[in-house]
Amino acid sequence: MDIKEVITITIKNNLLNLEKNIHEALKRSGREGDKVQIIAVTKTVGVDKINEAIELGLTNIGENRTQELVKKFDIIGNKAKYHMIGHLQTNKVKTIFDKITLVHSLDRPSLAKELNKRAKKNGIIIDTLIQVNIAEEESKFGLKIDEVIPFIEKIINYENLNVKGLMTIAPYVEDAEEARWVFRELRRLSEVIKEKDYTNVKMDILSMGMTNDYEVAIEEGSNMIRIGTGLFGQRK
Repeated sequence: MDIKEVITITIKNNLLNLEKNIHEALKRSGREGDKVQIIAVTKTVGVDKINEAIELGLTNIGENRTQELVKKFDIIGNKAKYHMIGHLQTNKVKTIFDKITLVHSLDRPSLAKELNKRAKKNGIIIDTLIQVNIAEEESKFGLKIDEVIPFIEKIINYENLNVKGLMTIAPYVEDAEEARWVFRELRRLSEVIKEKDYTNVKMDILSMGMTNDYEVAIEEGSNMIRIGTGLFGQRK
């Protein structure tokens, strides 16, 4: 068996396990039949592995760094949809705005302004999620809960920017149950925003849950999870 076959079998088995756990989490939370989108996190993952994942139907890939996203886009092309899941510097928007399906990390007015400007200039709409730092960790980016609605009202007139939902990263904990409150708070916030019925703002997506806590996130309403280690194994 060659290395390519080993990679394929490993990713396939990991994906089957992931899909089984997703199904069970949906069942536990009374959401059986709902769709949970898997974003395959490809930070430091080689193109060969990514191509194998794409062959298995994992066509949504998430990158943390603009440089790595551009490099992979140039090789892989339109076989995948690219998600910017890491902190996005305003001066890097110009390198990726035309390559991305979704920005998960909208967290400040200057970034919203730049995304809208690039989109308007090129006659496109950019879909985004607002990143919320629920636990207010100093090591993470994102708006505090009470900053989100004022932020939305500040960017509401950006016609080339669509807010599709919210994203959060829970603190790393050994027991995922300890992160449940974070996901619950994000869901509550999305419900409050939905009731306000803003133009260009939908709460269709809750991007929350990673390899160590995605089952709890799904139980609390997540419909988009970001999985790296759970698909590709530990990073070297």
